[in-house]
Amino acid sequence: MIRLQNISKVFNHGEINEVKALQNIDLLIERGSYLVVVGSNGSGKTTLLNLISGAERPTSGRIFINGTDVSSEPEYRRSKWVTRVFQNPFTGTASDLTILDNFRLAALRTKSKKLIIGVNAAFKKKVKDCIAELGMGLEDKINLPMGSLSGGQRQALTLLMSVMDDSGILLLDEPTAALDPRSARLILDLSDRLIKQYGLTAMCITHNLKDAQEFGNRLIQFQGGKIIKDLDQEKKSKLTVLELVNWFE
Repeated sequence: MIRLQNISKVFNHGEINEVKALQNIDLLIERGSYLVVVGSNGSGKTTLLNLISGAERPTSGRIFINGTDVSSEPEYRRSKWVTRVFQNPFTGTASDLTILDNFRLAALRTKSKKLIIGVNAAFKKKVKDCIAELGMGLEDKINLPMGSLSGGQRQALTLLMSVMDDSGILLLDEPTAALDPRSARLILDLSDRLIKQYGLTAMCITHNLKDAQEFGNRLIQFQGGKIIKDLDQEKKSKLTVLELVNWFE
């Protein structure tokens, strides 16, 4: 569960270029919810994800994850709860390391730093079985450098790595924006499957209104740092793409 209480974020406070990125946001995201976020550029969407992940601190207000006040906790301490997939498929993985080593790092992310996870036969099998579900033929190429893969392949593997630990919260920051249509569809379908399979609490920012209408069980719209629309699953299911387009007129 994620709760934001009276959250505001101001950049360059008191200066001529002051920006009120978020203004008095109150938001409750229930465990297992898949929230899709839309809004024009600069409306506050990515700032919201930055505050939840710990990449930014709120100017005012409090953030709770599973009942714990994390408002002042840095990003690395929130990693036991939160994992994030970025717009750029080359962010979030180590290009020079192999696919297998990237999965090992992902498995260690929420574990005690004293714990050692070796790359043994059992771990290799687990990784191969996981990758095989993609149908990309990468399960037999786990010793390839991550940097040798295409953007779509890396984004798909990044999603798989996000469920290698017990984080429970998945933040998707325009995960398909840099991909071709075929790869984008694969990523969205994979995200949807993993969210349901592992009971993740998820948030996805997108500018693709068809995807916003199709995926998730809740939809919110940001404008000027405020939430101006919030639709539950029932209302969202009745929303057409044309109606969604009209939100931006």
